[in-house]
Amino acid sequence: MDTILELQNVSKTYQTADRTLTVLDHISFSVTAGSTLSIVGPSGSGKTTLLGLCAGLDRASSGSVVLNQIPLDKLNEDKRAQVRNEYVGFIFQNFQLLPTLTALENVMVPMELRGEKHIRSRALDLLDKVGLADRSHHYPAQLSGGEQQRVSLARAFSNKPRLLFADEPTGNLDAETSERIEALLFDLNKEAGTTLIIVTHNLELAARTQRIIRIKGGKIIADELTDQAVSKAV
Repeated sequence: MDTILELQNVSKTYQTADRTLTVLDHISFSVTAGSTLSIVGPSGSGKTTLLGLCAGLDRASSGSVVLNQIPLDKLNEDKRAQVRNEYVGFIFQNFQLLPTLTALENVMVPMELRGEKHIRSRALDLLDKVGLADRSHHYPAQLSGGEQQRVSLARAFSNKPRLLFADEPTGNLDAETSERIEALLFDLNKEAGTTLIIVTHNLELAARTQRIIRIKGGKIIADELTDQAVSKAV
């Protein structure tokens, strides 16, 4: 199986007035294309920082991050942004929709940036898949939290990403809405064959992925396969 993401001895430090703060300490792991992975740990453990480094949103202090065979640490910000636009999708806890754009327009944005054609029909099809075809002309403020996250799901898959990062995707939702969003996330991911990496406090959500990496104090303390990996192998 191809490796879609590889980290080698990745550290992230910040220099304060009187000391060096180490957020991530020599993190190494690789991810197989098409697999699903959760990164879990207590608040302040470095989960979101790690996700940002994996996605090229930030640069490691040391070590290497290779995404889709591209060494991110050798690229400037513009080149990393180009890699993200071409290969990566994002889902955030607070949705990150553009408030002045309709649901349809929010989904179209990544495709417009890529210069693709027939984007309106594709965006409408994605909104239909998440059950929001009849809400396509509504603005984020006119949508519930669950509806906004469904729009962000449609947007995340609009550029057909090879790798999808989800940062606490159900963190702002009630239990019933969370279940619907989780089901949609995994259904869309399975259909697209995308690699999925989730950062979450929710251990039930983590258990739905094939692998869980646990971090604490900026270090990996466990890396284990779940029952999902076993059932897929069988």
